[in-house]
Amino acid sequence: MIHDSRERYGALTKLLHWSIALLVFWQLLKFGDRIADGEHWVGQTLVPWHISIGSLMLLLILLRLAWAAGQRHHRPQPDPAQAMLVKAGHGALYLGLLLMPVTGVMVMLGGGYGVKPFGIEIFAKSEEIAWAKALGQLHSPIAWILTVLIVGHVGMALIHHFVKRDDTLKRML
Repeated sequence: MIHDSRERYGALTKLLHWSIALLVFWQLLKFGDRIADGEHWVGQTLVPWHISIGSLMLLLILLRLAWAAGQRHHRPQPDPAQAMLVKAGHGALYLGLLLMPVTGVMVMLGGGYGVKPFGIEIFAKSEEIAWAKALGQLHSPIAWILTVLIVGHVGMALIHHFVKRDDTLKRML
């Protein structure tokens, strides 16, 4: 079943969730390269794909947001006592996932590098753009905030599964 229901998330929601989760994990491996000052295996193998994967993530998160908006009345509902926290947490995750590639594009444009994901030129190289460079400086802090949100998200899913023993995690598997 492709659509969400009150009991389970549908196939498209699951596909988008786990695809984005995998790509986020890939992107977060860049922290290892940063910690090792570019001398880490990640720097030589995965980082060259950082812009392309970030661009793909932007497309997927926009698709996911549109799909979620269309499915909002059909999705499993959180416990009413926690609904506000759940919605705030998911909202913060969506915002972080959206802002990461947008600020990444700003880094590239601000530095005058252009944007060429998967070899397709979206924005050509140009002079540095001061306002884009300023917005691009938010990329790294947002990455750290998003990492904390992801750890919290995974932690809550595991608490639901192992402590509360409800079907919250199973609905997305």
